[in-house]
Amino acid sequence: MTCLRIAPVDGDAMLHDWQHVHNAIIPTAALSLDEVRERAGRNRLEVAYLGDVLVGCSTVRPPTAEASVATVIARVLPTHRRQGFGGALYARGLAHARKLGADVVETVVLESNADGLRFALAQGFVEVERYLLPGDSVRFVDMRLV
Repeated sequence: MTCLRIAPVDGDAMLHDWQHVHNAIIPTAALSLDEVRERAGRNRLEVAYLGDVLVGCSTVRPPTAEASVATVIARVLPTHRRQGFGGALYARGLAHARKLGADVVETVVLESNADGLRFALAQGFVEVERYLLPGDSVRFVDMRLV
């Protein structure tokens, strides 16, 4: 039986894998490799593999000195959904956010990602706001864990 392996991004190959998953799930806000590197400097980025197969990634934006709010985002490629991988990524991200002192946890989902919205609602998130980024045509949905 092949096991799910989740690891912090380390090195260019994992940066590329994280970028691939992010851009596949959020094509309206695709990131360059330099943008991913910048994010890796301020957020915890992880990648999930089933054996050698890339299945997903996650982001934890840590709380700040001004607010004990962290953002936890789990992303799973469509062909690997509904197998528990999102739950595993989310649980790790949530545990890390709590370890960093987050009292409030938020997430953000692309409005067109029906699977992602269902997943977030099932984890206990509620919608806070929908908004468009400049130049975008698909809204993002900010959600908060209750």
